[in-house]
Amino acid sequence: MGEIISISNQKGGVGKTTSAVNLAASLVAAEQRCLIVDCDPQGNATTGCGLSPQSLEGGLYDLLLGGASPEDVLAETALPGLSIIGADPNLVGAEVEIASAQDREFLLRQALRSINSGFDFVFLDCPPSLGFLTLNALTAADALLVPLQCEYYALEGLTQLMETLRAVKRGLNPAIRLTGILLTMYDSRNNLSLQVEQEVREHFQDLVFQTMIPRNVRLSESPSHGMPVLLYDIRSKGAQSYLSLAREFLTRGETGHDET
Repeated sequence: MGEIISISNQKGGVGKTTSAVNLAASLVAAEQRCLIVDCDPQGNATTGCGLSPQSLEGGLYDLLLGGASPEDVLAETALPGLSIIGADPNLVGAEVEIASAQDREFLLRQALRSINSGFDFVFLDCPPSLGFLTLNALTAADALLVPLQCEYYALEGLTQLMETLRAVKRGLNPAIRLTGILLTMYDSRNNLSLQVEQEVREHFQDLVFQTMIPRNVRLSESPSHGMPVLLYDIRSKGAQSYLSLAREFLTRGETGHDET
């Protein structure tokens, strides 16, 4: 089993799913085998990889609560080397069922331990909330990657997430580390984007990736076509930014940081 990366931010609309799908696809282009686990009942990572939640033979719900093995629920995407455990429709009710389960915060960690398919990286795409699905992802992860939209309210969400990370580290997963903060939806013509970038870099310094993801039409269009932007338009600024991020991500290796 490779490194498990939770992509999380308690604020919605910051680019979690976009980053999970496109960073994984870009790493596959660099000859890494990747798995995406769609932990969000909305299933956007699943559809963004070209799969319909309704047509899945099994998904994350079956893995966590249905007794299925990882091999039963692994699905291949159109990009060789990129696999996904999708969000099946039953995942909507998983929060309620997990609440009464034994070792409820550790269900995903236990399930992922049994994967033996030789993935280099496993990306956990989290819901925009701090429920049991997100807690399971943080408890299972080796590292946390935080997409941060370049707007004022995103900074407040980042503060909350750092508090959550410290709590998880104290009580559930002492080994988790913050691997980086990714600035998304960046617009160099917008003064607010520049101010947010400056403030985040001043406070978190080298925890912030040098690569920033711009606002890009092709990046926004690609999920509706069920493919990563790399397959949709490799020449677009969005695709090139995620390829650059993948290179930077690999150079960081497993050094990690401890901001807690």
